[in-house]
Amino acid sequence: MQRALPGARQHLGAILASASVVVKALCAVVLFLYLLSFAVDTDCLAVTPGYLFPPNFWIWTLATHGLMEQHVWDVAISLATVVVAGRLLEPLWGALELLIFFSVVNVSVGLLGAFAYLLTYMASFNLVYLFTIRIHGALGFLGGVLVALKQTMGDCVVLRVPQVRVSVVPMLLLALLLLLRLATLLQSPALASYGFGLLSSWVYLRFYQRHSRGRGDMADHFAFATFFPEILQPVVGLLANLVHGLLVKVKICQKTVKRYDVGAPSSITISLPGTDPQDAERRRQLALKALNERLKKVEDQSVWPSMDDDEEEAGAKKDSPLPSEKASTPTGKGTAPESSLITFEASPPKL
Repeated sequence: MQRALPGARQHLGAILASASVVVKALCAVVLFLYLLSFAVDTDCLAVTPGYLFPPNFWIWTLATHGLMEQHVWDVAISLATVVVAGRLLEPLWGALELLIFFSVVNVSVGLLGAFAYLLTYMASFNLVYLFTIRIHGALGFLGGVLVALKQTMGDCVVLRVPQVRVSVVPMLLLALLLLLRLATLLQSPALASYGFGLLSSWVYLRFYQRHSRGRGDMADHFAFATFFPEILQPVVGLLANLVHGLLVKVKICQKTVKRYDVGAPSSITISLPGTDPQDAERRRQLALKALNERLKKVEDQSVWPSMDDDEEEAGAKKDSPLPSEKASTPTGKGTAPESSLITFEASPPKL
């Protein structure tokens, strides 16, 4: 263990040295708030449903709850989540977009969690759900990072035996947290934070994230139903389409737009917002290459005669008389000359 610690520290130092300012700042704030919790009470940095709403309005907790941890293992999970996001997502999005994603997910988790506990209080009239519950930690952002990895690298294999892909990890972890909650080994705010992190990150990436291709990602592999097992996907897809249609009517979400480019080189080009045109262009180039190779093989197999060969053959036929013209002398007036084209030889005697 003592031999492994220096190597782990060196590896972590190398990762942080190559990280961006955003990743370093988030890791520093997590460590600072954890150390601060030994000196003062940091509960005012967590989202408390009864204090978030009027008349208290602890709005700042929406920005600080995702960075506040109270246990060393929670600090390790927070740092690992931020570092993984910086290594895998920041090169694709950029540091600013990663910071926006972090802010959107954490603010959404705080708001949705507070509203959920407010509704629970209205149903049970138990003040514990208003003033005792504390929503904090990086589990919400962890759920958002897993959803983003499903979007960008969902086909990558995490475990080979049994084979587990990145696309199924978000729901597997949700099922694990649910089992821990049923066994009373996990508090309800942690489960709520992770679940609302999954939902808010998917909504943001699906409909609102801005990039060079437009806004959102309407790819089929990133539909809401793909988070569930295949046997449940038709039912979930139907319900999701109904909810999406309702949100479109109240103008919360935008309707999927199809663009038809009649002037494109192909007959009709259909593009959906969020789909990658580079991937479509790459597939089209591969198809054109395969078609050209097939045409070349067909041309090599059927070689057409050239015009020069036809002219030479026609000239040779004109200069040389036909055998029937040479053999047209009357019988008995002389022997007919042998044809220059066909020669006859006496057959050998039979034995």
